[in-house]
Amino acid sequence: MQAVSKQGLLRHISNRAMCVIGLVCLVGVAGATIATSALAGELKLATTTSTENSGLLKFLLPRFEQKSGVTVKVIAVGSGKAMKMGEMGDVDVLLVHARKMEDEFMAAGYGVNRRDVMYNDFIVVGPASDPARLKGGKDVLAGFRKIAAGGTRFISRGDNSGTDVMEKDYWKQAGIEPKGQPWYVNAGLGMGEVLTMAAQMPGYTLSDRATYGAYRAKTGLAILLEGDPRMFNPYGVIAVNPAKHPGTNYVDAMKLVEWITSKDGQDTIAAYRVEGEQLFFPSYRGK
Repeated sequence: MQAVSKQGLLRHISNRAMCVIGLVCLVGVAGATIATSALAGELKLATTTSTENSGLLKFLLPRFEQKSGVTVKVIAVGSGKAMKMGEMGDVDVLLVHARKMEDEFMAAGYGVNRRDVMYNDFIVVGPASDPARLKGGKDVLAGFRKIAAGGTRFISRGDNSGTDVMEKDYWKQAGIEPKGQPWYVNAGLGMGEVLTMAAQMPGYTLSDRATYGAYRAKTGLAILLEGDPRMFNPYGVIAVNPAKHPGTNYVDAMKLVEWITSKDGQDTIAAYRVEGEQLFFPSYRGK
């Protein structure tokens, strides 16, 4: 057997050591990159389209960003899709309005620290001519039955949003299956786009009051049914569970949760107006 020189052995050991050190450095850099992406001051917020379409987020978030130093990236989708993104760990925090789905999301362990934020209500809007004669009514189920009985066009969000879920529940409570009916239009769109469709077709639709307020002037649609307690529309904020998704930005998510439910955040929500009308009401003013 050929003898290995002391110099050769040292060179071999040195090369092996350098490889190990290089590997450790690569792992460290990768870990630091992941940590930096989660803590770099960018917060991914998945929220319902109503908070964006109404203009609330443009009024609300700059104040939070200024106070916290956190940059918020808004992803406005239906509440159902927003929670699906939370389940996958694609976002850090949710601002949604589908309480039953929110409770299921929390029970499955996908979210932590859910808190009430604000509320408004749903309304049925449509052409001022009101062919189904809903005007003045306060019973959403009776209104839906009138629409179905007259075969009057109704445009549905059809996007599994909080509004869409509530609309489907109203039809179910009214004892009507609208799917497949020639008067029932399944849009698969956000609230602002559906309001535009309702004005153009024309037809009725269920809307949150805030988005309608922002689109009222441009669509000319009228509020034809309101005031039913079943049309209460609460919003909640939820941080995505870091135990499920360690790569999420939980630190900044909790900064938003704490601020939006603080007195400053709640007062900012209460101060938002469109044409002088308050569109969202704070759940509590905090301390």
